[in-house]
Amino acid sequence: QVQLAESGGGLVQAGGSLRLSCAASGRTFSTYHMGWFRQAPGKEREFVAAINWSASSAYYADSVKGRFTISRDDAKNLVYLQMNSLKPEDTAVYYCASKAGDRFPYYSPVGFGSWGQGTQVTVSS
Repeated sequence: QVQLAESGGGLVQAGGSLRLSCAASGRTFSTYHMGWFRQAPGKEREFVAAINWSASSAYYADSVKGRFTISRDDAKNLVYLQMNSLKPEDTAVYYCASKAGDRFPYYSPVGFGSWGQGTQVTVSS
């Protein structure tokens, strides 16, 4: 398993941008699929985006498609979430997670074995 730590959250006005980073430890980082999830107060954790181990495929929730971009830099053990055109409904704690294998779909948190501590994103109207 890898250990994960998110950064880059903060307060931004609607329409603004933020880039979240997720730093991973471990020599096998490049073999893991990576994902971003978020959880707003009083709501369940929901899928945001995922990228496969080779970066050949990326997946997005409908609510963020066209606004968010996930990417990875295996040389630096980093995963990014570029968030543009932010909306107040994007306000949540954002979590980075790693996934080994393809038993579960990307949008399910069940298949992700390691999670970061989360970073708060607040979008003001």
